[in-house]
Amino acid sequence: MSDMNVNQVLAQMRSMSIEASSKPEEVEGNSDFSAMLKESIDSVNSVQKNSAQLSKAFEMGDQDASLAEVMIASQKASVSFQAMLQVRNKLVDAYKDVMNMPM
Repeated sequence: MSDMNVNQVLAQMRSMSIEASSKPEEVEGNSDFSAMLKESIDSVNSVQKNSAQLSKAFEMGDQDASLAEVMIASQKASVSFQAMLQVRNKLVDAYKDVMNMPM
């Protein structure tokens, strides 16, 4: 791996670290939960599609797709999918708790 690719990967990692440590955006009080949920699912879907496209490009021998980029995209897709699964599990647990409440 060339020195330029290493620096590019390190710069990406630093920017993701800064992005992750920044304050979360405040959500308006009137926001629609279903729209917010759909946005997050669409976001995970786009990350997975991007990962698949980079993987395919690398496998086809595209010079623009480096192994480091493919691995980072794959890990991003994996982490975002696992986070979405955890949110889903919490929502299902909350639903079960509400349904088991006595009236």
